[in-house]
Amino acid sequence: MLIDKTARQLLPAAYEADLGFILKPTKDLIFTAATWYLHLDQEFVYVGDGAIVEPSGRSRRQGLDLGLRYQPASWIFIYSDLNLANPVSLNDAEGENLIPLAPRLTITGGIKLIPTKSFNAGIRYRHINARPANEDNSVIATGYTVVDFNANYIIKNITLGIDINNLLNTEWNETQFATESRLKNEIEAVEEIHFTPGTPFFIKGKISYSF
Repeated sequence: MLIDKTARQLLPAAYEADLGFILKPTKDLIFTAATWYLHLDQEFVYVGDGAIVEPSGRSRRQGLDLGLRYQPASWIFIYSDLNLANPVSLNDAEGENLIPLAPRLTITGGIKLIPTKSFNAGIRYRHINARPANEDNSVIATGYTVVDFNANYIIKNITLGIDINNLLNTEWNETQFATESRLKNEIEAVEEIHFTPGTPFFIKGKISYSF
C-alpha cells in the first residue's frame, strides 16, 4: 500500500540499530552493554510558549547503554544503569544543531535490602547531566542528582511504610525550558531558563492492607 506525502509527514520514519551483550562473570553479577543508533526523518519538539509540539527536521542519536546487577547476598541487591547519547539535528549548521533538552548523560541505580520477610528498605538515585536548552548551547538546563529512600514493615496483612523524597534536600529544577521573557524594566525579551522547582526533602508515611 502506498503512503501519500501527508501521511509520511504525520508518521515520519524512524531507523534504529543496536548491538550489545550480556556478561555474567559470576552467578551474582550481571553486566550489560549496548551501542545504538537512531535516525528520525522528523524530530518533534515541545514549544513551551505555545504549549504545542512542532516538527524541527531530521535528527540523529547514537549512544551507549551500560547496566550492572549485583547480588552479593540473598538479602541485598545492587543495580545501576548509565546511558550516554549524542543527539543532533541534521538540518542545521554545526554549532547550531543541538536538540534542546535532549538528555546526553543519565544514571539511575540503587540498593534494595530485604533482611527479613517482615522488613525491606531501599535507596535509589537518579542523575541527569547538564544539557543544552537551545540549539547553540547558549542556554543550559542545569543537571541534578536526587536520592530517595523507602522502608516497609509487614505485620501479617498490614504494611507500614515510609518514603523520603530528596533525602539530601538537593535544590534541583524538574521542568526546564528556554523561553523568552521580558521584565518591565527590560527593553527587549531575553531567552533564559524557566523552570519548575523540584520537590525538596519530603517525608510521607503510608499504611496498606492486603486482602
